[in-house]
Amino acid sequence: MSDALSGFKPGVKLRNELGDFTMSRQAIPISLMAILIGVVAAFVASGLLKLIGFFTNLFYYQRIDTAMTSPAANHLGAWAIVVPVIGSLIVGIMARYGSEKIRGHGIPEAIESILMSGSRVPPKLAVLKPISAAISIGSGGPFGAEGPIIMTGGAFGSLIAQLFRLTSVERKTLLVAGAAAGMAAVFATPLAAVLLAVELLLFEWKPRSVIPVALASVTAGAARRYILGLGPLFPVPEHAAFIGPQGLFGCVLAGVLAGVLSALLTQGVYAAEDIFHKLPIHWMWWPAIAGVFVGAGGLIFPPALGVGYDVIGTLLKGNVALHIILGVLIVKSLIWVLSLGSGTSGGVVAPVLMTGAALGGLEALFLPHYGAGFWELVSMGATLAGTMACPFTGVVFAIELTHDLNMLLPLLVACFLSYGLIVLTMKRSILTEKIARRGYHLSREYAMDPLEILFAREVMRTNVVALPAEATLEQARELIRPGQKPRGQHLFPIIEDNDHLLGVVSRNHLTQMYEEAAAAASSIALHETALHEPVVAYADEPLKIVVHRMVESGFTRMPVVANDGSNRLLGMISLQDLLQARSRNLEEERARERVLKLRMPYLRRVPETRTTV
Repeated sequence: MSDALSGFKPGVKLRNELGDFTMSRQAIPISLMAILIGVVAAFVASGLLKLIGFFTNLFYYQRIDTAMTSPAANHLGAWAIVVPVIGSLIVGIMARYGSEKIRGHGIPEAIESILMSGSRVPPKLAVLKPISAAISIGSGGPFGAEGPIIMTGGAFGSLIAQLFRLTSVERKTLLVAGAAAGMAAVFATPLAAVLLAVELLLFEWKPRSVIPVALASVTAGAARRYILGLGPLFPVPEHAAFIGPQGLFGCVLAGVLAGVLSALLTQGVYAAEDIFHKLPIHWMWWPAIAGVFVGAGGLIFPPALGVGYDVIGTLLKGNVALHIILGVLIVKSLIWVLSLGSGTSGGVVAPVLMTGAALGGLEALFLPHYGAGFWELVSMGATLAGTMACPFTGVVFAIELTHDLNMLLPLLVACFLSYGLIVLTMKRSILTEKIARRGYHLSREYAMDPLEILFAREVMRTNVVALPAEATLEQARELIRPGQKPRGQHLFPIIEDNDHLLGVVSRNHLTQMYEEAAAAASSIALHETALHEPVVAYADEPLKIVVHRMVESGFTRMPVVANDGSNRLLGMISLQDLLQARSRNLEEERARERVLKLRMPYLRRVPETRTTV
């Protein structure tokens, strides 16, 4: 056995090395790379917005201009139906002959790259994704730019990471840094971008990954000032700091309704996808078919076309006409569901924000008035939280988009109730259902590993057979004869005076040595055949470290010694003991018991007394 595997020598140094975090100096160069990625992502976000503006002006106004504009004011008449069909057909061809990964809204593809591809993104995706998204949105597609920019920013982060000799985890960190930076640059929401990364993309909460992601997001947010201007994207008048019990009950209702809307949107997208899968034609043509409905929806309700940031801003100002609200809730939702289900390229955040704000406009008709746009903002954040199953992102995103910090309490109530309704009624969110349909499963729950808070001393076995170092092979063979207790012990510690661990020997090795020695077995000392300096566990070590040591060494059984430097044997630990520790954790989750019991004091009945006169 090599020194790398056998060099876990006893002592107290290991305890001092244990800490709360697993941060190393390698995080410093990763953070510097993340800052560079933040700058790149800011320019990529600006380029994507200009591309969307270019194709919008080209398709709908036949002019060369990169300024963001709405397709709603076009004068094409009935010919406007053809525009989304042409754009969707181009995207379908790009997906078939370029890269199928440009299909969809970007975030599931980023998750899939992280989990299944070692955070490796093909270089051509960094080019094809923004172009396809710009064509799709510029030709009237009812999408936002955030999904494509998350995938594009992530692609650039992955490309930079692939230029260096990095681990898969470090590549993941830089991919997510690029995704968060892109979102921060588009929406001027650096904090919400970090929260989205934690809730959706990182699959961990560790300084090694969160710090680089935060630095990339902050860098992109700062660079936005010089490229796209300062936020907020949707300024609103400041609302009241306190709305009272009646207002909070209204937020409860708004959260529940937002959860219902989130569930309907999610189910609608995948119902549309199921319908397209039943068509007897290649998926390349599906976006063009959905484009017909997008064009028809645009004729009925022109504001439903494009990203719709102007419509969101109008809804948040309050007092919007009822036909605008219904147009968003019905027309925008339907064409978005069909388009996304067809597999074209576009994002989910802007359409969800718009439909959520429209739901708030309906609620404002019967809920108490707390200022213009109050219920629109509450429902907008809650719908985002429910649809993406990211409650913290929903709260902070809505606040950063408007800079109205007084909305914190109402948004907390509504966003978490919407999220609660979704997790109770649906197995997956709109972002993870697509991954599940590709045959993968992921958990969105973060929790402390029970092996990190249980220690070796809590699960080790103390009823073990330890062999004295001065014993002979014959004596040792007698001590471990069949039927000897404890049964099932396969590794035997060899001890000297005061239970000092000298080495270990396995049952099979001891039997083999005994048979080979034959008549000389009574004269060969046991310590001559022992494995010295064995791999050991320390009593005060968390079980997670013990598991890692088992993986590194290949041994699933090891002695447990004291941490005081004496190398005193305390017990044995095996893989089976670790499984029992996991069973204990499951028992704590499932077993119900009443710890405190209330007992009413006995009421002593006072006997009646009679007075005789």
